[in-house]
Amino acid sequence: MQVVPEPAPRIGSGRGIRQTSWAVPDPARRVIAHLDCDAFYVSVELRRRPELRGRPVVVAGSGPRAVVTTASYEARRFGVGSASPASQARRLCPDAVFVPPDFAAYRETSRAVWSLVRERLAVVEVVGLDEGYADLTAVGRPLHVLRELVAAVEAATGIVISVGVGPNRLVAKVASDLEKPRGFVALGREDACRRLADRPPRMLPGIGPKTAERLDALGLATIGALQAADETRLAECFGARQGRFLRARAHFHDDAPVQAESGPAKSRSTETTFDADIADVEELARVVREMADGLADGLRRAGVRGRTVGIKVRLDDWTTVTRARTLPGSVDDAPTIARVAEELLRAYDPPRPVRLLGVRMAAFDDERPPPAAVAPADQLSLAL
Repeated sequence: MQVVPEPAPRIGSGRGIRQTSWAVPDPARRVIAHLDCDAFYVSVELRRRPELRGRPVVVAGSGPRAVVTTASYEARRFGVGSASPASQARRLCPDAVFVPPDFAAYRETSRAVWSLVRERLAVVEVVGLDEGYADLTAVGRPLHVLRELVAAVEAATGIVISVGVGPNRLVAKVASDLEKPRGFVALGREDACRRLADRPPRMLPGIGPKTAERLDALGLATIGALQAADETRLAECFGARQGRFLRARAHFHDDAPVQAESGPAKSRSTETTFDADIADVEELARVVREMADGLADGLRRAGVRGRTVGIKVRLDDWTTVTRARTLPGSVDDAPTIARVAEELLRAYDPPRPVRLLGVRMAAFDDERPPPAAVAPADQLSLAL
């Protein structure tokens, strides 16, 4: 099928990023969008306290070990970032307004946002309270549809979504970050390779700070340098599998599908990727408890109960570990889910800083999973 380009409207603020668009998409060429709510938690707070608009606002706990959940763009100009210590944020931006997190309000707003998204798009995968992917390969004029969606969500909820569009999830994810806030960037894979060649590899999802340091030590300080790197040399330094992965990332190759739910859910999960890797197990345990609370809320709203609680831990070297435990009976309450998930986390005791953390519930009442479907508490699942 011939690809017919639609007229290209201006993207975002127009800071040097041009648009690639498809009106009648070729089935062999995917059109994937990454939808990312701008400063989501802060945006929810500003709906309730509009007098704080334009001021540096930081959402963070008040304890001595509290970390920043998110910060407004005004606060980010001072170097305040998610997962940084709240005490450091106070030093960097003493005039900031600190607001305690209200996760019940964030979950309620998130449900409203993604309900609107699903009303307009058929293939949607939500990967957190504030971000998700959509496959628009079968949609005519996908950019027009996305612009209308963004406007509808803002009008109904006050939440602004930045959009990245590309032929795969990786390009879409990177594109959505390029012109925040209110970004709308569409890139082809080849465009991404050229235009982002001078950027550091750290900006690519899947390349953490430790890997970036090792690449820098090899003289591979940019994405372009990594694109041109010798595969044998990468294999010697990182192993064959990781070396191939790094080159694929640098060339913006990614064939992972957008996994929309169809039919009854086999499991429910929530996960978060930290802006900065976290090594403190107490802080990780706090995040697990918060996610368990949100997961339990979703289970109760869906009217389901499960028997298997699991966690997902991705380390800074991209090693991914999953652990699970099956309970004697079905549950949907936050204290039980949080207790089991925290026990699994502490039993694993991550040996390296953590970049992603997730909590999962499976084996619902109407399922009869085979015995092999449940991993024992001491089983590890490793993936790169």
